[in-house]
Amino acid sequence: MLRPFVAGGLARQLLRRQRLRGPDPHGHGDVGHGNHENKSWFSPGDNDPGGYLFNETPPPPGQSRKWEDWELPYYATGVIAFLMLSIGLSSKPDTNIDTWARKVALKRLEEEEAVAAAANAKGEAP
Repeated sequence: MLRPFVAGGLARQLLRRQRLRGPDPHGHGDVGHGNHENKSWFSPGDNDPGGYLFNETPPPPGQSRKWEDWELPYYATGVIAFLMLSIGLSSKPDTNIDTWARKVALKRLEEEEAVAAAANAKGEAP
């Protein structure tokens, strides 16, 4: 049988777990409990970026950068998706209702002109 939810019981369990965990290993202290000394998103942190893109130091002169394992499949998938979309969307059939209506109207107009031309050839008035 399930125990009914007791108001405050869950909160007590969470606080007990927090006390048993001990201090934060990342050194953030009691974030969320009023101790916000230089722990804001907008204040400078402990990790200085260094001025390089993605904090990646450039390789020594004469050496090329080694690709990560995820880069080749990621870029290849992007190129394949671009080619499939650009070729596939440019070669799809025209299913616009305006195009269909124009074709039907032109066909009917040609038939009417053919009937009128045949009537004029016989000397009859339309």
